[in-house]
Amino acid sequence: MNTTLGRPGSLGVVSFLEGPAALADGRVFVSDIRANRIYCWTAERQLEVFRDDAGRANGNIVTAAGLLYTCEGGEMGPGGRRRIVRTDLATGSTDVLADTYEGKRFNSPNDLTVDAEGVVYFTDPRYGSDRSDLELDVEGVYRIGLDGAITRILGQDHVQRPNGIALSPDGRTLYVVDSHPAVGGNRLILAVPLASDGTVGEPRTVFDFGRARGGDGLKVDQENRLYVCAGIFQPRSEGETDEVPPGVYVLHDDGSVVGHYPVPHDLITNCCFGGDDGRSLFITAGQSVFTVHVDVPGLLH
Repeated sequence: MNTTLGRPGSLGVVSFLEGPAALADGRVFVSDIRANRIYCWTAERQLEVFRDDAGRANGNIVTAAGLLYTCEGGEMGPGGRRRIVRTDLATGSTDVLADTYEGKRFNSPNDLTVDAEGVVYFTDPRYGSDRSDLELDVEGVYRIGLDGAITRILGQDHVQRPNGIALSPDGRTLYVVDSHPAVGGNRLILAVPLASDGTVGEPRTVFDFGRARGGDGLKVDQENRLYVCAGIFQPRSEGETDEVPPGVYVLHDDGSVVGHYPVPHDLITNCCFGGDDGRSLFITAGQSVFTVHVDVPGLLH
Protein backbone atom coordinates (compact mmCIF):
# COMPACT_ATOMS: atom_id res chain seq x y z
CA MET A 1 0.00 0.00 0.00
CA ASN A 2 1.34 3.40 -0.98
CA THR A 3 0.62 6.87 0.32
CA THR A 4 -0.37 9.13 -2.56
CA LEU A 5 -1.11 12.36 -0.74
CA GLY A 6 0.17 13.66 2.54
CA ARG A 7 1.07 17.14 3.70
CA PRO A 8 1.05 19.47 0.66
CA GLY A 9 3.48 22.13 1.90
CA SER A 10 2.59 25.00 -0.42
CA LEU A 11 -1.13 24.45 0.13
CA GLY A 12 -0.99 24.27 3.89
CA VAL A 13 -1.61 21.18 5.98
CA VAL A 14 -4.53 18.93 5.15
CA SER A 15 -6.46 18.04 8.26
CA PHE A 16 -9.44 15.70 7.80
CA LEU A 17 -9.77 14.02 4.42
CA GLU A 18 -12.97 12.43 3.19
CA GLY A 19 -14.98 11.58 0.10
CA PRO A 20 -12.44 10.39 -2.51
CA ALA A 21 -13.75 10.24 -6.08
CA ALA A 22 -11.63 9.21 -9.05
CA LEU A 23 -11.74 9.40 -12.84
CA ALA A 24 -10.10 6.95 -15.23
CA ASP A 25 -7.75 9.73 -16.43
CA GLY A 26 -5.96 9.71 -13.07
CA ARG A 27 -7.64 12.63 -11.32
CA VAL A 28 -8.73 12.05 -7.72
CA PHE A 29 -10.92 14.51 -5.82
CA VAL A 30 -10.90 14.56 -2.01
CA SER A 31 -12.66 16.72 0.56
CA ASP A 32 -10.89 18.26 3.53
CA ILE A 33 -13.79 19.00 5.84
CA ARG A 34 -11.89 20.99 8.47
CA ALA A 35 -10.02 23.08 5.89
CA ASN A 36 -13.29 23.57 3.99
CA ARG A 37 -11.72 22.64 0.66
CA ILE A 38 -11.91 20.11 -2.14
CA TYR A 39 -8.55 19.10 -3.58
CA CYS A 40 -7.75 17.51 -6.92
CA TRP A 41 -4.82 15.14 -7.27
CA THR A 42 -4.11 15.62 -10.97
CA ALA A 43 -3.07 13.08 -13.60
CA GLU A 44 0.40 14.72 -13.39
CA ARG A 45 0.50 13.85 -9.67
CA GLN A 46 0.14 17.44 -8.52
CA LEU A 47 -2.14 18.50 -5.70
CA GLU A 48 -4.34 21.48 -6.51
CA VAL A 49 -7.14 23.26 -4.71
CA PHE A 50 -10.26 22.52 -6.73
CA ARG A 51 -12.65 24.49 -4.53
CA ASP A 52 -12.15 26.85 -1.62
CA ASP A 53 -15.14 27.60 0.60
CA ALA A 54 -16.45 24.13 -0.21
CA GLY A 55 -19.50 24.23 2.09
CA ARG A 56 -17.87 21.72 4.50
CA ALA A 57 -17.88 19.18 1.67
CA ASN A 58 -17.85 15.52 2.68
CA GLY A 59 -18.76 12.70 0.26
CA ASN A 60 -18.13 12.96 -3.49
CA ILE A 61 -18.95 10.88 -6.55
CA VAL A 62 -17.63 11.58 -10.04
CA THR A 63 -19.16 10.00 -13.14
CA ALA A 64 -17.52 8.99 -16.40
CA ALA A 65 -19.35 11.92 -18.00
CA GLY A 66 -17.31 14.29 -15.86
CA LEU A 67 -19.99 15.26 -13.36
CA LEU A 68 -18.86 15.68 -9.75
CA TYR A 69 -21.62 15.20 -7.15
CA THR A 70 -20.84 16.53 -3.67
CA CYS A 71 -22.41 16.38 -0.21
CA GLU A 72 -21.93 19.78 1.40
CA GLY A 73 -22.27 19.12 5.11
CA GLY A 74 -22.82 21.01 8.33
CA GLU A 75 -20.00 19.97 10.64
CA MET A 76 -16.40 20.79 11.64
CA GLY A 77 -16.82 24.54 11.48
CA PRO A 78 -18.99 27.30 10.09
CA GLY A 79 -20.01 27.67 6.47
CA GLY A 80 -21.63 24.29 5.92
CA ARG A 81 -24.22 24.64 3.20
CA ARG A 82 -26.06 21.36 3.98
CA ARG A 83 -26.99 20.46 0.40
CA ILE A 84 -26.23 18.28 -2.63
CA VAL A 85 -24.50 19.94 -5.58
CA ARG A 86 -23.39 18.76 -9.03
CA THR A 87 -20.43 20.30 -10.85
CA ASP A 88 -19.72 19.92 -14.57
CA LEU A 89 -15.94 19.48 -14.60
CA ALA A 90 -15.72 20.64 -18.22
CA THR A 91 -17.48 23.96 -17.70
CA GLY A 92 -17.15 24.50 -13.96
CA SER A 93 -20.87 25.21 -13.64
CA THR A 94 -22.54 24.00 -10.43
CA ASP A 95 -26.19 23.12 -9.84
CA VAL A 96 -27.89 22.70 -6.48
CA LEU A 97 -29.83 19.41 -6.56
CA ALA A 98 -31.25 19.45 -3.02
CA ASP A 99 -31.01 21.76 -0.02
CA THR A 100 -34.27 21.22 1.85
CA TYR A 101 -36.84 18.51 2.49
CA GLU A 102 -40.41 19.66 3.06
CA GLY A 103 -39.09 23.17 3.56
CA LYS A 104 -36.50 22.22 6.19
CA ARG A 105 -32.71 22.26 5.74
CA PHE A 106 -30.88 18.95 5.74
CA ASN A 107 -28.84 17.94 8.81
CA SER A 108 -25.41 17.36 7.26
CA PRO A 109 -25.36 15.42 3.95
CA ASN A 110 -22.62 12.85 4.37
CA ASP A 111 -22.24 10.47 1.43
CA LEU A 112 -23.94 9.69 -1.85
CA THR A 113 -24.15 7.40 -4.83
CA VAL A 114 -25.53 7.89 -8.35
CA ASP A 115 -27.14 5.22 -10.51
CA ALA A 116 -26.64 4.72 -14.26
CA GLU A 117 -29.55 7.03 -15.08
CA GLY A 118 -28.42 9.85 -12.80
CA VAL A 119 -30.71 9.23 -9.83
CA VAL A 120 -28.96 10.27 -6.60
CA TYR A 121 -29.18 8.56 -3.20
CA PHE A 122 -27.62 10.26 -0.16
CA THR A 123 -27.39 10.00 3.61
CA ASP A 124 -28.14 12.85 6.02
CA PRO A 125 -26.94 12.26 9.60
CA ARG A 126 -25.52 14.69 12.12
CA TYR A 127 -22.43 13.51 14.01
CA GLY A 128 -21.32 16.72 15.65
CA SER A 129 -22.36 17.41 19.22
CA ASP A 130 -23.95 20.75 18.33
CA ARG A 131 -27.47 19.94 17.17
CA SER A 132 -28.97 23.34 17.94
CA ASP A 133 -29.44 24.28 14.28
CA LEU A 134 -31.19 21.09 13.18
CA GLU A 135 -34.54 21.57 11.46
CA LEU A 136 -35.33 17.93 10.71
CA ASP A 137 -36.04 15.40 13.46
CA VAL A 138 -34.93 12.45 11.30
CA GLU A 139 -31.46 11.30 10.22
CA GLY A 140 -32.45 9.59 7.00
CA VAL A 141 -31.63 8.42 3.50
CA TYR A 142 -32.97 10.34 0.50
CA ARG A 143 -33.49 9.93 -3.23
CA ILE A 144 -33.29 12.69 -5.83
CA GLY A 145 -35.23 11.61 -8.93
CA LEU A 146 -34.49 12.66 -12.49
CA ASP A 147 -37.34 15.14 -12.18
CA GLY A 148 -35.73 16.69 -9.10
CA ALA A 149 -38.27 15.23 -6.68
CA ILE A 150 -36.75 14.50 -3.25
CA THR A 151 -38.03 11.48 -1.35
CA ARG A 152 -37.04 10.17 2.07
CA ILE A 153 -36.68 6.42 1.51
CA LEU A 154 -35.33 5.41 4.94
CA GLY A 155 -36.12 7.02 8.26
CA GLN A 156 -35.31 6.43 11.91
CA ASP A 157 -37.46 3.31 12.01
CA HIS A 158 -34.92 1.57 9.75
CA VAL A 159 -31.59 3.29 10.43
CA GLN A 160 -30.19 5.11 13.47
CA ARG A 161 -27.47 7.20 11.83
CA PRO A 162 -26.79 6.60 8.11
CA ASN A 163 -23.31 7.18 6.75
CA GLY A 164 -21.74 5.49 3.71
CA ILE A 165 -23.92 4.42 0.80
CA ALA A 166 -23.42 2.44 -2.42
CA LEU A 167 -25.35 0.55 -5.09
CA SER A 168 -24.98 -3.05 -6.21
CA PRO A 169 -23.85 -3.60 -9.84
CA ASP A 170 -27.41 -4.38 -10.96
CA GLY A 171 -28.82 -1.37 -9.13
CA ARG A 172 -31.31 -3.50 -7.21
CA THR A 173 -29.71 -3.22 -3.78
CA LEU A 174 -28.75 -0.11 -1.86
CA TYR A 175 -26.06 -0.68 0.76
CA VAL A 176 -26.14 1.70 3.72
CA VAL A 177 -23.79 2.02 6.67
CA ASP A 178 -25.66 2.55 9.95
CA SER A 179 -23.00 3.83 12.34
CA HIS A 180 -24.01 5.40 15.64
CA PRO A 181 -21.07 5.95 18.05
CA ALA A 182 -23.15 6.07 21.23
CA VAL A 183 -23.00 3.22 23.74
CA GLY A 184 -25.16 0.47 22.27
CA GLY A 185 -25.53 2.27 18.95
CA ASN A 186 -25.87 0.40 15.67
CA ARG A 187 -22.65 -0.52 13.80
CA LEU A 188 -24.33 -2.23 10.85
CA ILE A 189 -24.02 -2.67 7.12
CA LEU A 190 -27.54 -2.84 5.67
CA ALA A 191 -28.74 -4.19 2.32
CA VAL A 192 -31.91 -2.47 1.16
CA PRO A 193 -33.97 -3.92 -1.75
CA LEU A 194 -34.47 -1.20 -4.32
CA ALA A 195 -37.19 -1.10 -6.99
CA SER A 196 -36.83 0.73 -10.30
CA ASP A 197 -39.16 3.49 -9.09
CA GLY A 198 -37.00 4.13 -6.02
CA THR A 199 -39.21 2.42 -3.46
CA VAL A 200 -37.40 0.23 -0.96
CA GLY A 201 -38.03 -3.03 0.83
CA GLU A 202 -37.17 -4.08 4.36
CA PRO A 203 -33.44 -3.63 5.15
CA ARG A 204 -31.38 -6.73 5.88
CA THR A 205 -28.26 -6.75 8.06
CA VAL A 206 -25.20 -7.83 6.08
CA PHE A 207 -22.65 -7.32 8.85
CA ASP A 208 -22.50 -6.11 12.45
CA PHE A 209 -19.27 -4.55 13.76
CA GLY A 210 -20.55 -4.95 17.32
CA ARG A 211 -18.99 -2.60 19.87
CA ALA A 212 -16.13 -1.48 17.62
CA ARG A 213 -16.06 1.66 15.51
CA GLY A 214 -18.37 0.71 12.68
CA GLY A 215 -18.26 1.53 9.02
CA ASP A 216 -17.85 4.95 7.51
CA GLY A 217 -17.64 5.01 3.70
CA LEU A 218 -18.05 1.99 1.44
CA LYS A 219 -17.83 1.06 -2.22
CA VAL A 220 -18.76 -2.02 -4.28
CA ASP A 221 -16.77 -3.93 -6.91
CA GLN A 222 -18.01 -5.58 -10.09
CA GLU A 223 -18.53 -8.89 -8.28
CA ASN A 224 -20.79 -7.18 -5.71
CA ARG A 225 -18.25 -7.33 -2.91
CA LEU A 226 -18.41 -4.50 -0.38
CA TYR A 227 -15.31 -2.52 0.60
CA VAL A 228 -16.08 -1.00 3.99
CA CYS A 229 -13.86 1.52 5.79
CA ALA A 230 -14.09 0.75 9.50
CA GLY A 231 -12.24 0.33 12.77
CA ILE A 232 -9.99 2.43 14.98
CA PHE A 233 -6.75 2.22 17.00
CA GLN A 234 -7.70 4.74 19.69
CA PRO A 235 -11.39 4.74 20.68
CA ARG A 236 -12.81 8.26 20.91
CA SER A 237 -15.47 7.58 23.52
CA GLU A 238 -16.89 4.89 25.77
CA GLY A 239 -19.17 3.94 22.90
CA GLU A 240 -16.24 2.55 20.88
CA THR A 241 -13.68 -0.22 21.32
CA ASP A 242 -10.46 -1.09 19.50
CA GLU A 243 -11.67 -4.60 18.67
CA VAL A 244 -11.63 -3.81 14.95
CA PRO A 245 -8.36 -2.22 13.73
CA PRO A 246 -8.68 0.40 10.98
CA GLY A 247 -8.78 -0.87 7.44
CA VAL A 248 -10.91 -1.68 4.45
CA TYR A 249 -12.93 -4.84 5.07
CA VAL A 250 -14.07 -6.74 1.97
CA LEU A 251 -17.42 -8.48 2.46
CA HIS A 252 -19.67 -10.68 0.42
CA ASP A 253 -23.34 -9.77 0.41
CA ASP A 254 -23.91 -12.68 2.81
CA GLY A 255 -21.67 -11.01 5.40
CA SER A 256 -18.63 -13.25 5.03
CA VAL A 257 -15.31 -11.39 5.24
CA VAL A 258 -13.18 -12.25 2.21
CA GLY A 259 -10.42 -9.67 2.49
CA HIS A 260 -8.86 -6.95 4.62
CA TYR A 261 -6.58 -4.07 3.70
CA PRO A 262 -5.09 -2.70 6.95
CA VAL A 263 -4.62 1.07 7.07
CA PRO A 264 -2.06 2.31 9.63
CA HIS A 265 -3.92 5.49 10.47
CA ASP A 266 -6.83 6.84 12.49
CA LEU A 267 -9.31 7.87 11.20
CA ILE A 268 -10.02 5.90 8.07
CA THR A 269 -13.02 7.55 6.44
CA ASN A 270 -13.81 6.48 2.88
CA CYS A 271 -12.58 4.88 -0.33
CA CYS A 272 -13.17 4.78 -4.06
CA PHE A 273 -12.04 2.88 -7.14
CA GLY A 274 -10.11 4.54 -9.93
CA GLY A 275 -7.41 4.11 -12.52
CA ASP A 276 -7.90 3.20 -16.17
CA ASP A 277 -8.83 -0.37 -15.20
CA GLY A 278 -10.81 0.36 -12.01
CA ARG A 279 -8.35 -1.66 -9.93
CA SER A 280 -6.84 1.19 -7.91
CA LEU A 281 -8.49 1.62 -4.53
CA PHE A 282 -7.98 5.07 -3.00
CA ILE A 283 -8.50 5.34 0.77
CA THR A 284 -8.80 8.53 2.81
CA ALA A 285 -7.54 8.42 6.40
CA GLY A 286 -6.64 11.41 8.53
CA GLN A 287 -4.17 13.52 6.58
CA SER A 288 -3.35 10.93 3.94
CA VAL A 289 -4.74 9.18 0.91
CA PHE A 290 -3.55 5.60 0.51
CA THR A 291 -3.78 3.52 -2.63
CA VAL A 292 -3.68 -0.23 -3.17
CA HIS A 293 -4.12 -2.42 -6.24
CA VAL A 294 -7.09 -4.79 -6.12
CA ASP A 295 -7.78 -7.84 -8.26
CA VAL A 296 -11.43 -7.15 -9.08
CA PRO A 297 -12.35 -3.84 -10.75
CA GLY A 298 -14.63 -1.61 -8.76
CA LEU A 299 -17.71 0.30 -9.71
CA LEU A 300 -16.80 3.89 -10.45
CA HIS A 301 -19.97 5.45 -9.02
